[in-house]
Amino acid sequence: MKTFVYRLLDVFTNVPFGGNPLAVFTDARGISDAMMQSIARELNLSETTFVLPPRDRSHHYWVRIFTPLAELPAGGLPTIGTAYALALEERLRQEAARQRVVFEEQTGPISVTMEAPMLTMQAPLPTFGPIYGERDAIAAMLGLEPAALPAGMPVQSVSCGVPYLLVPVLDLETMQRIRFRLDIWERVLRRSPHPHVLAFTLQCRYEGSSAHCRMFAPGLGVHEDPATATAAGPLVSYFARWGILEPVQKVQFVCEQGIEIGRPSFIHVTLERNGEDIKSLRIGGQCVAVGGGQIQIEG
Repeated sequence: MKTFVYRLLDVFTNVPFGGNPLAVFTDARGISDAMMQSIARELNLSETTFVLPPRDRSHHYWVRIFTPLAELPAGGLPTIGTAYALALEERLRQEAARQRVVFEEQTGPISVTMEAPMLTMQAPLPTFGPIYGERDAIAAMLGLEPAALPAGMPVQSVSCGVPYLLVPVLDLETMQRIRFRLDIWERVLRRSPHPHVLAFTLQCRYEGSSAHCRMFAPGLGVHEDPATATAAGPLVSYFARWGILEPVQKVQFVCEQGIEIGRPSFIHVTLERNGEDIKSLRIGGQCVAVGGGQIQIEG
């Protein structure tokens, strides 16, 4: 039997048992592709990462990211959490731990800047997809009445690497009443280009937050995610596109998420514009180490 050790972190929080839990196998050499998927399914977290030697020596590590059902090409939460886990082990050079580390992911190299207590990464620029016209079906999928989706704010697909259907909701009380209907999702979104759903409102629970969010991704084996960095960039870009943000060059934005499932998370986004064009998105947050474990594999 071969033993592989992982670290357990909470990401996008500064307190244990908040944020989104992440398992990081800091040395995954010898674990097959199929076994990585099996381990991720066994741990049943939103994401599990596996760290391998880089294929390009100009990078620090190759990072592979798995949900319980599929491998992801990239992800903000697992990227930031993996950098934090490696820094804890001092496997990164001290100068890199203080400044920047570069990971290889399926979408290409991704750099993480580590300036305590915040870790930040560059996110891909947004791609705006179609506006979804069947608002009544989307409201029903969330277990809400059609009037719960405010007029004047479109239901739209936006992607910064992973497409999300962004759904505006009237207020915080209505967000708390959401009861996601898997049967309706199966019928209207499962086979669409944007099967993952981010519901949001501008009313927030915590001071300093800019939007209150809930994310549902049954296609990835995640009923409700406590923190979704890959959705934060699309959301802030949506706000910029539709004139909801202040018309300034640089905007600081905080998405609160996970509150309804008892794991408050805070994702920081910095958006920079050149006129009306978005020229940069950075995603950031804090992490907490909460434990670890080991998996034994026949070899």
